[in-house]
Amino acid sequence: MNRIYDVIIIGGGPAGLSAAIYARRANLDTLLVEKATSGGQILVTAAIENYPGGVKGESGAEFAARLAEQAKSFGYEEASGEVTRVDFSGPEKIVATADAEYRSKVVIVATGSVPSLLGVPGEMDYAGRGVSYCATCDGPFFRDLDVYVVGGGESAVEEAMHLSKFARQVTIIHRRDELRATKSTQERVKKCENIGFLLDTVVKEIRGEALLNTLVVENVKTGEVKEIVPHGNDSTMGVFIFVGNRPQTKVFEGVLDIDGGYIVTDSDMRTSVPGVFAAGDVRKKDLRQVVTAAADGAIAAFMAERELQ
Repeated sequence: MNRIYDVIIIGGGPAGLSAAIYARRANLDTLLVEKATSGGQILVTAAIENYPGGVKGESGAEFAARLAEQAKSFGYEEASGEVTRVDFSGPEKIVATADAEYRSKVVIVATGSVPSLLGVPGEMDYAGRGVSYCATCDGPFFRDLDVYVVGGGESAVEEAMHLSKFARQVTIIHRRDELRATKSTQERVKKCENIGFLLDTVVKEIRGEALLNTLVVENVKTGEVKEIVPHGNDSTMGVFIFVGNRPQTKVFEGVLDIDGGYIVTDSDMRTSVPGVFAAGDVRKKDLRQVVTAAADGAIAAFMAERELQ
């Protein structure tokens, strides 16, 4: 516990792993703290199509595995656990989990974000019993069943296309009269024969017995409420929720400058506290993609090296 690292990276998604690569290439004594599996949200992405030089047809999980393997080859140390407390007030930064306390000269925050909840009755009661937030993880469980995707953004539409490989029928439920995904993605989804749309509609309640078997929806224009039940003799159906993300910044509240839940940085990834940087989806910016997360991590590590010099 007396050891002082050059840099501690909090989070093992594309931003954190990219930072680890650049930090170790700079010969910095580096510790990466990750509470789950390295890869971040990219683990649940069906395919990576817009990463420069990416492998055609590669899934997010496959991409994440390659990235993690590459990063680990540079020899950073890794600690498992959720960060519960930080102290950035002194020249030695303290990062603590439930089981250990670590110290470093510089910290890079790359904690990313997690899916937002829909917030309707029954949602959490049937999580894992018909309700899911991860198409890649749970899609195969709904093979030849009807599936409903709630959301109209890029992630929702991408996940709907992934689910169409398993489900009998996929229906996208969106509160507006048109999707928010990019035009190119909308053109692709409209070519999927087993994907339909339920627009101007919101989910009001999720019900069931052992498994989810009723989805209550309302048309926002007409006020009509109806119940959706499993097809034919099916005992259940799938509801996949993709309505946004929540940045993982709670532990940094009151410590770093945060706006709308996101950590504020400059273009060099510097936060409001000297010696602390933020990278990836956790920071306030307009575009949150794998390529920008990786770039953020590289910049943060490069600037961390300068800070130490």
